[in-house]
Amino acid sequence: MITTMDNNNPKHDHGLALDEDVAEPKEYKVLIHNDDYTPMDFVTFVLKKFFSKSDAEATKVMLDVHNKGIGIAGIYSYEVAETKSAQANQFAKNSQYPLKTSYEEV
Repeated sequence: MITTMDNNNPKHDHGLALDEDVAEPKEYKVLIHNDDYTPMDFVTFVLKKFFSKSDAEATKVMLDVHNKGIGIAGIYSYEVAETKSAQANQFAKNSQYPLKTSYEEV
């Protein structure tokens, strides 16, 4: 049997109303915290490796961390922020640096 869509019907062919509000997913910012031991070049490396920052972007965030005590590595969905933060923290720990990242809702 062949069916046609009724243009006056507000239902999509999957039975979902087109005008229903869908909540946007929450965003989370990953923060890098300053410490007195982690070298600036290591922070820049982490920003490039785990947060896909260019040299210039990584340097800017690293300077924010150094000068302000904290910098924003990026804004992601919850799962991505959680994963990137954990990866960066584990990498720093394995490299014997106390660098810490965290994430919070935007």
